[in-house]
Amino acid sequence: MGKDYYNILGVEKGASQDEIKKMFRKKAHQYHPDKANGDEAKFKEINEAYQVLGDSKKRGQYDQFGSSFENMQGAGGFDGFRDFSGAANGFNINMDDLGDIFGGIGDIFGFRGGQRGSRQRQGNDIQVMLAISFQEAVFGVDKTVRLEKQVKCGHCKGNLAEPGTKIETCQVCGGSGRVTKVQRTILGNMQVQAICEKCNGEGKTYAKKCTKCHGSGVVLDSVAITVKIPAGIDDGETIRLSGQGEAGEKGLPAGDLYLKIQVNPDARFTRDGYEIRSEVEINFTQASLGDKIDVDTVDGSVKLKILAGTQSETEFKLRGKGITRLRGRGRGDQIVKVIVKTPTNLSRKQKDLLKDLYL
Repeated sequence: MGKDYYNILGVEKGASQDEIKKMFRKKAHQYHPDKANGDEAKFKEINEAYQVLGDSKKRGQYDQFGSSFENMQGAGGFDGFRDFSGAANGFNINMDDLGDIFGGIGDIFGFRGGQRGSRQRQGNDIQVMLAISFQEAVFGVDKTVRLEKQVKCGHCKGNLAEPGTKIETCQVCGGSGRVTKVQRTILGNMQVQAICEKCNGEGKTYAKKCTKCHGSGVVLDSVAITVKIPAGIDDGETIRLSGQGEAGEKGLPAGDLYLKIQVNPDARFTRDGYEIRSEVEINFTQASLGDKIDVDTVDGSVKLKILAGTQSETEFKLRGKGITRLRGRGRGDQIVKVIVKTPTNLSRKQKDLLKDLYL
């Protein structure tokens, strides 16, 4: 009995080509033999079904002949079809489909579907710890960060060749960076795109590589980067500077620079969201009779009115003296906790006066 390719892929007979392609990718991911729960036989069966249903001409022939479809293979009935069992001499496969499916898994069967040349990445990301003061975190600051990193070679301007020498199109791959090879796999012989060994996937050859970067396009250098630290940033937060990481080799984009902020503590203040908290000591007389005292803020010293009869650990609010709101307007408040200092080492006369006052 012929195979039901629609059932194998799990699609209806009237499914669109996009639906068939989507289901093929899903099932290929699920059953790929390199995965822990993979099933090689199921994987090959899914690929066989997709080779038919994924091609409108073959799908039409399959729909017409139904269960007789398999028997027509080799009899001239189906132009160019090859079984995934490997019994035939070989077959062609849509490399873009497999490349999309397995691009995240790795180099399946030694090819990279849908890519020119080798799989290359942008330059490395860099993370740097940047310390700032409590005051700088409140109001923001411009900081200069100095670091060593890979930068574009200034000698060849990143084109990899020694200045004044020739850069030519690779004669082997014609500038594509890839060559076609037939490779044996678990699915049989496959015609795949491989990296051109002559140019290593670059598509170019050089009469002489750059004498400074030796053809990489990058060199190690010390650089200074000025960055604006926003007002209100908190300890442990990270600033991302796109394209300020290490330069990519062979003209590829640079990575990113991540600045992890470390806010140095201030003995006078602690942060609570966008509020600043502080403490101040007053004496027994000030608490009893009231007073005006000097209080430190990030803006400088201000006067705080202590009401008569103030109890220890009473909190006063200084509006607008807190942290600048990072993604909003204005500033938080400063909360000042008053600590009433109990007198010690009183003289006999002082003790008698207190007894007369309170007892």
